[in-house]
Order: sequence, then C-alpha cells, then structure tokens
Amino acid sequence: MDAPSIRRPPQHKDDLQDDHLRELHGRLAAGDATALAEIHTRYARYLTAVAVRVTADRDAADEVVQDVLVHLWEHPLRFDPDRGSLRAYLVVLARRRAIDWVRRERARRPSEAVARKLADAPDHPAAETVVVREATAAMVRRGVVDLPHPLREVVELAFFDGCTYREVATRLTIPEGTAKTRIRTALRRLADQLDREGVHG
Repeated sequence: MDAPSIRRPPQHKDDLQDDHLRELHGRLAAGDATALAEIHTRYARYLTAVAVRVTADRDAADEVVQDVLVHLWEHPLRFDPDRGSLRAYLVVLARRRAIDWVRRERARRPSEAVARKLADAPDHPAAETVVVREATAAMVRRGVVDLPHPLREVVELAFFDGCTYREVATRLTIPEGTAKTRIRTALRRLADQLDREGVHG
C-alpha cells in the first residue's frame, strides 16, 4: 500500500515554483546575499502590508519586515521548502512580530504617561527647566518600564489613573498596607535611579 501523500495548500500567485524555491533556498542557506535580495524584491511589499494591518504603523511595519528577513537570513534551515510556500512562512513570521510590537506598545504607553507626570513634579530654575525636565523624563521612563510588574502596576494606578492607596488596593485585591508599601518602594527605586544618574530635586 502506498504511503499517503502530503497535501500542500493551494499556491498563491506570488508563490515560487518548487524547483525555483528549492534552488533559491539552497542559495540562501549557502550565504548568497543575492538570494535574500530576490526574496526582498518579491515579498517585502506584501509583508509590509500584512504588518501595517496589525500595527497600523508604517515605520513599525518596515521594522517588522526587516526583522523577518534578517531572521530568514540567519536561520534559513528553519524553513522547509517541502512543507509549504516561502510566502506563507514569511507571513506567519511577520504577523507574530507585528503582534509582539503591538503588545510592547501597549505595555510602554502607560509607563511613559506615568513618567511624564513624575518628571513634571520638580520645579527647577527657569533657565534649566526644559533641558533638565526632558532628561529626567527619559530617565524616569526607563525606570518605570524596568520596575517589576507588581511595583509598576501600583505606580501606574496611583499616578496615571489618580487612584488613592485604598483604590489601588481594591483594584488589585491586595491589602491597603501592601499598596502603600509597593508605591513607596517603587518611588524610592525611581528616586535612587535619578540620584545615580545625577538628577536631583
């Protein structure tokens, strides 16, 4: 009895024919940069459109496509031309990386808003206000993002959402004393970081 054949999905109009695909894949695995250039020419526009649909950001989409092609260049053997089309493989990678970008953005934006609020608090001499405040905002932004999640979330609730200690405790279902301790610990860490980087209130 013959072994059942593996059914491959229908070809897309941009898919390469099997022989061409194997030849191109072989060149890529051998480190032939012209093979990557050919893949870029054939698929970059389509991959960018896929990434833009996910990120709604053209610059981010361009980064995604670059990451995908670099990944293919560095790990060509992770694609198996006998198991599917190159276009489908690249689309899966592009979507995954675009989704990762969206998740990072969602995590970053609240922290940046908190950083702006914290950085606006000091009242520096007028001649230095703009320069010092911008530097402080950047440092605090990095500090907030780097906080452990339990500390970051209480700071974001207290400063971004304007919650009291009791409201923070209620929303996170933790004791009020724990909320106070976490907020104080987080602010102390941020203050220590600013002090290490030479920013003083």
